[in-house]
Amino acid sequence: MKRYPLPLPASRALLKLGQDLALLRRRRKYSQASLAERSGIGLNTLKRLEKGEPSGSLAHLARILCVLGEVQRLEQLLDTGADELGLLLMNEELPKRIRKKRQPKAAM
Repeated sequence: MKRYPLPLPASRALLKLGQDLALLRRRRKYSQASLAERSGIGLNTLKRLEKGEPSGSLAHLARILCVLGEVQRLEQLLDTGADELGLLLMNEELPKRIRKKRQPKAAM
């Protein structure tokens, strides 16, 4: 199976996510070991996530955010109501006018 490199913008986003996760943890005065234990993940897994390595899973991130009381941020990650391009494409496909369907004439 061919492996494709992670695009640079995605790599930068993961790095920022990891840095933000580490900052959030430190502000709440959790050690890496205690957060990993409370989240039910390994310490090395948490360290890799905080470094922004792409090997982490969404389940690990969800567990951590749940412990930190921030799981709603994961729910809002891809808010479809704010999908400007998707809404624009949908609007382009709307009919120009809507006509009432004709009723078939009843036979007498």
